[in-house]
Amino acid sequence: MTEKIETGSILTGKVTGIQPYGAFVALDENTQGLVHISEITHGYVKDINEHLKVGDEVQVKVLSVDEGAGKIGLSIRATEEAPAQPITKAKKPRKRQAAAIIPEAEGQQGFNTLKDKLQEWIDQSQREDLIKK
Repeated sequence: MTEKIETGSILTGKVTGIQPYGAFVALDENTQGLVHISEITHGYVKDINEHLKVGDEVQVKVLSVDEGAGKIGLSIRATEEAPAQPITKAKKPRKRQAAAIIPEAEGQQGFNTLKDKLQEWIDQSQREDLIKK
């Protein structure tokens, strides 16, 4: 690896390969780094091929340099200005279902509050026929 590559520097590189997890970018003849899929652009990236192709020239920011492992972490997203609002697909508002009107007699079914059940549990705990021996 060349010594001129420092964390935080912005460089121009060429995309040399694309994988499902990221894109490899050549910084010079001997050095290349990886732009992780999360660092391609602002917002969600499902398929890198929709944003980049092999041979594209891109501006990248050096996020990390691991001399021992020979790895360089890059980001295209860090060189772009963040959008004012998050990029999301427009969603239709959900329709709410009308609440069912339950008559008083039927309203007693289902879950009881702890307060309602507490006395019943105390009574059960004191019954001799329910106590395991």
